[in-house]
Amino acid sequence: MKITAIRTFRAEEFSNLLWVHVHTDAGITGLGETFYGAAAVEAHIHDTLASRLVGKDPLQIEALHREMLNLPMAQASTGVEHRACSAIDIALWDIFGKLCGQPVHQMLGGLCHDRLRIYNTCAGTRYVRTNRIRPVDTWNLDGQDGPHEDLDAFMSRAGDLAQDLLSNGIGAMKIWPFDPAALANKGMHITRDELKAAIRPFELIREAVGDKMQIMVELHSLWNLPMAKKIARWLEPFEPTWYEDPIRMTNAQVLAEFAASTDVWTCASETLGTRFAYKEFLDRDACHVVMADLCWTGGLTEGRKIAAMADLYHRPFAPHDCIGPVGFAAAVHMSFSQPNTLIQESVRAFYDGWYRELVTDVPQIADGHVQPMEGPGLGTELLPNFFERSDLSTRLTEAE
Repeated sequence: MKITAIRTFRAEEFSNLLWVHVHTDAGITGLGETFYGAAAVEAHIHDTLASRLVGKDPLQIEALHREMLNLPMAQASTGVEHRACSAIDIALWDIFGKLCGQPVHQMLGGLCHDRLRIYNTCAGTRYVRTNRIRPVDTWNLDGQDGPHEDLDAFMSRAGDLAQDLLSNGIGAMKIWPFDPAALANKGMHITRDELKAAIRPFELIREAVGDKMQIMVELHSLWNLPMAKKIARWLEPFEPTWYEDPIRMTNAQVLAEFAASTDVWTCASETLGTRFAYKEFLDRDACHVVMADLCWTGGLTEGRKIAAMADLYHRPFAPHDCIGPVGFAAAVHMSFSQPNTLIQESVRAFYDGWYRELVTDVPQIADGHVQPMEGPGLGTELLPNFFERSDLSTRLTEAE
């Protein structure tokens, strides 16, 4: 089997997402996805990677993965090179599964879990749907019309939101009410009124449902170390499950100091790229929960190495997902195939909302758990009407 062509797709409405089709001479097409800087990633795929991939055997996944990252600028990051590699790598695993008639989780070693707990990242319908990926700017609260406007809910009626999630069997939620203060003050300080506003959602959740709800705290790498430590102390009485990315992931020793300052777990990080970056953080006891985004850090090939490394250090693995539907499907396959998966991130505003505008199937979630996808490969495809969108652009590189 040979790769005959690579085609990419971008839709103006979902301007951060890039989808990839890897075509083969066996008539099997693999689907991949990545998120953020879609135009730059598309250029890298066609201008740099395609000539290295077209004509190659798509089943040589490990070798092709190394070929895509065997570039002087592709170091331990989540930059354009790794996002491009991630999208193509996911498509190669999709091809492998389709060829064998098996789901990707089987190709990765088979099920380690019958079902997996999820937590709900409390985003809204329009969250991250524009080019502006900055805290608060990306909230897009105006004109809400989706089934789950959970971002507005956690900021204004967090107790009601927690009760609603529990009524649907979801016993864990992630919120980020400190972001407005971080952006206003450049992560340097917080006023008393800002502090009260940021803490209020935690008070409302505990008043409404007590300790029945787990709370993950997302800090989006926005704070300096002294402030991050203060926030951790202020929130400890509410017994959060973890603090995620409290500072920028640029100094493992500094994150280790943060982790040692609180009994709450430190989760890191969707922003880290490749297993080499994670090793430094693990060596310094800087994180308790290892989080990786498969669309940014090198795809399923790199993701399973990161999960295995976390297991080596007796740390749980928790794949990130707050991006697109193909990435979500890939993360679910990865989660089921890894013995140390703790919990799977999900966004009900997405999987009950705009994901269904784009793909044929999304993972089934019921009673606070996700079920394994059973179709061959990833088990999902871009919908036929996706290719008829008026805002769609595409680029193709094929064998000469």
